[in-house]
Amino acid sequence: MRNSRFWAMRSIALTALVVVLATGIHEVVGASEKAPAVGSPAPDFTLNSQEGQPVSLRDYRGKWVVLYFYPKDFTSGCTEEAHNFQRDLAQYERKNAVILGVSVDSADSHQKFCTKEGLNFKLLADTEHKVSEEYGSIMNLGIKKLSARHTFLLNPDGVIVREYMSVDTAKHSQEVLAALSELQQGSASK
Repeated sequence: MRNSRFWAMRSIALTALVVVLATGIHEVVGASEKAPAVGSPAPDFTLNSQEGQPVSLRDYRGKWVVLYFYPKDFTSGCTEEAHNFQRDLAQYERKNAVILGVSVDSADSHQKFCTKEGLNFKLLADTEHKVSEEYGSIMNLGIKKLSARHTFLLNPDGVIVREYMSVDTAKHSQEVLAALSELQQGSASK
């Protein structure tokens, strides 16, 4: 009886996870309270990329950074979001911006995801959940922790200038590009 209850609860949790990941739109209750505030320096970190090489946030000073957290490689919402960032990558590069994706998946999983989906930007492996937690971007699903779908836009000084705590994967890259254009025009007119 106890074993069947475990499997029933596991099945319910997995079904909920599939629904959250498939929709591509979700919020994490209380996460924004733990996230670093707009106007504050982005917490620095070092994580391994899909190439297995360490990448530090501080290495990107002097560039705009789109730091996006996402739940899981190979899921529909995460794939759509990554495809849209890839589609718009040349526009980001023209704006002196880089894209860094973070999830709790391994560097090996990220490498397979990048290869399968043709992604040419860095995906970082937060396997110990520390960076996701520091950015208030963690979902605790009881049996598993996943990164929540949040994005932080950092200016070239490493300061958070926008944050997105509710993301529509279909529109998100265009939304971030528009904000980047607006912010760059504002700083150019000063």
